[in-house]
Amino acid sequence: LCINPRGTVVGKHRKVHLFDIDVPGKITFRESDTLSPGTTITTFDTATSSGSSSSSQDDSEELPFGRIGVGICYDIRFPELSSCMVSRGCNILIFPGAFNLTTGPAHWELLQRARAVDGQCFVLTASPARSDPPTTEGKYPHYSAWGHSTAISPWGDVIATCEEGEEVLIVDLDMDLVEEMREGIPTRMQKRGDLYELNDLEK
Repeated sequence: LCINPRGTVVGKHRKVHLFDIDVPGKITFRESDTLSPGTTITTFDTATSSGSSSSSQDDSEELPFGRIGVGICYDIRFPELSSCMVSRGCNILIFPGAFNLTTGPAHWELLQRARAVDGQCFVLTASPARSDPPTTEGKYPHYSAWGHSTAISPWGDVIATCEEGEEVLIVDLDMDLVEEMREGIPTRMQKRGDLYELNDLEK
């Protein structure tokens, strides 16, 4: 759920891509055994986050972030999803996720920086803190999260991050950097529509 400062639900996202992997000798996981995937792309506009059908100038000044896109964990591996959200006008992409101790150190930050540079936008991630394995076996296998909640700039810089323990990140986002990046390296205007295209089926 995405909830604005007034307590209004402005977005709901169900994970689109399920985590079905098998890395020999390291980790096997099949979310599709117990879950079904979401069927929508989730974006919402902070300028109209008051929950009304029209936005006021006061709303825009209070929440100057523009449109925000949301994915969950494994969704970050699919650049097409992020590209659809950016094509809808998103300036920030948010991915809560719980990468594991195999994929986390290898790909967590790398994927965030890739999506930020691809979309020329901010990418924000939130991970659960890592917990120690229990001393006794429980009903379900223990899962150790990589942690490392992070904020990435449109240039691909890590502007804030943390370790694997409990921690809170508070970051100021300079939204002017989004347009500076998009104007300086105008890839959105240079795409070759005669060779390829991104088809957002929900539009």
